[in-house]
Amino acid sequence: MNKYELALVVNAKIEDEARAAVVEKAKKYIERYNGTVTEVEEWGKKRLAYEIQKMREGFYYFIQFEADAACPAEVERHVRIMDNVLRYLVVKKEA
Repeated sequence: MNKYELALVVNAKIEDEARAAVVEKAKKYIERYNGTVTEVEEWGKKRLAYEIQKMREGFYYFIQFEADAACPAEVERHVRIMDNVLRYLVVKKEA
């Protein structure tokens, strides 16, 4: 099992419940492809470096998980089309 981190930038204009639902949905995609979520960090609302979809702020989340090599590609495939996700990135963490 490799260690990965999923960084999500979520729309800041939506309700707290909807934002939590976006994070839960991402966690469910990780678990669906045999991954194990180890930690979820919420960094809160931050100003974006540049405007994305006419928005200047976003909520940042970092989800650490362990999975096999096929999981990150599948998670990215699903997160790419999720509503309210402005940006995402999955990176492999060094041991």
